[in-house]
Amino acid sequence: MANTKSAEKAAKQAEKHRERNVALRSRMRTAMRKVTDAIADKGDATAAYLAAVPAIDTMVNKGLVHRNKAARHKSRLAAKVKALAKA
Repeated sequence: MANTKSAEKAAKQAEKHRERNVALRSRMRTAMRKVTDAIADKGDATAAYLAAVPAIDTMVNKGLVHRNKAARHKSRLAAKVKALAKA
């Protein structure tokens, strides 16, 4: 429990930020899942990938995901989409 007024406010802000961060991370993971599902169903994986990239980049700009992790995700998704196009 917060002991001071400022600690109370900080706790409220932390909770708001946490909820927002959870929602944004979920949005990113959903976008990545859509790409994976499109690849599995031989659907329009390229369109799903092009929609997922800005979602991933947004998380980097907001500081929720490290840029190297985002690059790794984008690279792996791109490789899967490229492999599907060749097949």
